[in-house]
Amino acid sequence: MIERNPDALTLVVASKHLSSWSLRPYLALAHTGQPFGEVVIALGQADTPETLRKHSPSGKVPVLLHGALTIWDSLAICEYLAEQFPEARLWPEAREARAWARAATAEMHAGFQALRANMTMDLRNTKPGQGRAPGVAEDIARITSLWTQCRARFGQGGPFLFGAFSIADAFYAPVVTRFVTYGVELDAGCAAYRDAVLALPAMQAWTRAAQA
Repeated sequence: MIERNPDALTLVVASKHLSSWSLRPYLALAHTGQPFGEVVIALGQADTPETLRKHSPSGKVPVLLHGALTIWDSLAICEYLAEQFPEARLWPEAREARAWARAATAEMHAGFQALRANMTMDLRNTKPGQGRAPGVAEDIARITSLWTQCRARFGQGGPFLFGAFSIADAFYAPVVTRFVTYGVELDAGCAAYRDAVLALPAMQAWTRAAQA
């Protein structure tokens, strides 16, 4: 049983090599600098559904536990973190950049179904050339175009989509890993962005845990 004291932050995630949804709030939470605990639920086990329901009203992860509060959606978790820890600046400060960042994040949260279905996140394997089902090339083209536009318009202050790290980068981090796993070729600008995400200390910590 998880101790629910008023200040405790606990992130409930699924198997780290597979769960793209879990990676996103992990990166955002790590960026706040706040101490937090983790509960990792292994996928594909006989008791997985029962274990998930113990922590999540939806039966899915990620879930953030903050004191007595339970938040069970990746974007809702990130929005909550942005509100609770404004000093982390999880959204860009400039109005136009913030609007773009929210739109890009929402597009990732709801879209790119072909890519999701055919290039699943897998941090333990490399599968170059696989996953090229109908619709995947179009998803890749849209994502790389979006990255290029964000970087050109707002990326002058750093290596991420809006210069400094934001929730948008947390949401596209699993795509970065997919592009590596499936050997997706990128132009120089997108490759530099990919490498910046992979170099994040939190991303490296997650990857080490996933591969262990």
